[in-house]
Amino acid sequence: MFSVYGSERSSIKARGFTLVEIIIVVVILSIAAVMVVPMISSASGLQIKSAANIIAADLEHVKSLAISRQKSYSVVFDASTNSYQVLDSDSNAVSHPTKANGLFSVSFASDSSLSNVDITSADFDSEQTVVFDYLGTPKNNSLTDLTSGQVTLESDGITMTVSVEPVTGYVTIQ
Repeated sequence: MFSVYGSERSSIKARGFTLVEIIIVVVILSIAAVMVVPMISSASGLQIKSAANIIAADLEHVKSLAISRQKSYSVVFDASTNSYQVLDSDSNAVSHPTKANGLFSVSFASDSSLSNVDITSADFDSEQTVVFDYLGTPKNNSLTDLTSGQVTLESDGITMTVSVEPVTGYVTIQ
């Protein structure tokens, strides 16, 4: 009879969790939560950094294109549609360097990985167009030397600015 009581007791004990097991599970869940929460909140930060890098790379590419082909190219921003496109000196759309049979046009609204990013302003001497001449010098849409140029992006309260320096056309992200 003693052995029967002992076996019942051990079977009851096997059904529940010990306090140590519960504490270990809570600690593991806490560590996982601490790691996941910053990743969720930084999604907007990653999107805006990606968008700023894309714009900066495209501006540099267009400047290089103007120098290598010895003709003017312009980048026309449209803040209302969160997009921009690249045109040649005859205002014809330019082919995208990596998209087969695609025009050099970027829309953040239609790109799910950048859909939270807004182009709040594109200001190149109060115009939304920057032109790079055959020397890579940035000009405004009136083809006079650029005095200031920047594109401002925003995503969930985070703001970044892509600037084009006068004379040199050097592109920076702030």
